[in-house]
Amino acid sequence: MIERILHIWATGGWVMWPLLAQAVMMFFTAVKLWLELGRRQYRRVDEATWKTWVRKPEKGQGEIGEVIRYTQEEARSVGEISTRFAEVNALTLPPIDRQIQTLGTFVAAAPLVGLLGTVFGMLVTFQALSAGGGGGQLTEALAAGISQALFPPEVGLCIALPGLIFIQLLKRRRQEFEVFLARLESYTVQWCRAQTGLPFIPSPDQPAVPTDATVPANAAIPMPAVQPA
Repeated sequence: MIERILHIWATGGWVMWPLLAQAVMMFFTAVKLWLELGRRQYRRVDEATWKTWVRKPEKGQGEIGEVIRYTQEEARSVGEISTRFAEVNALTLPPIDRQIQTLGTFVAAAPLVGLLGTVFGMLVTFQALSAGGGGGQLTEALAAGISQALFPPEVGLCIALPGLIFIQLLKRRRQEFEVFLARLESYTVQWCRAQTGLPFIPSPDQPAVPTDATVPANAAIPMPAVQPA
């Protein structure tokens, strides 16, 4: 069975080996990022727990606890807290985006590499027709050229389609992580304003907002509505 598979694969010509390498790198990147996002702590910690950590940063654990402590320690204003959350976003989200872009490059390149195999297969076919020769020899050469022309684009599409599905799933998990960071920032800002009376001093890239509205200490802090993924 293995020999038959290798023989069928080899009939596609030399383009099949770049396609194989591309498929391995694409699926390795996709699975690696999928597992990395799946191991994020926000997927295992419930909402009540991380809200408690916001109110008592010293009890925070893991990645979320580090983010909470970093954004609250020695913060002189609510605007500074928001700025620190922006730094957290800039540190955690771009690496995910770069890997998704790399995966998208593999997906886009697979059909093009297959099309390159089609071009070489057509060249082999035309060379066989121009050379002539006996009936059996001509038939064999035509069959080889047609195999090289049709098999690589089919394999390229078979690589690209699962890649597109992986990209959508990874984008969904990335959005879930971004929404969690936004909810954590919103709750932290409102809690600090209510409990410590920190003024809102906006950072240079942040618009000013009125500070006359205060939240009572015993009032429930509304959370932003989260769109379902």
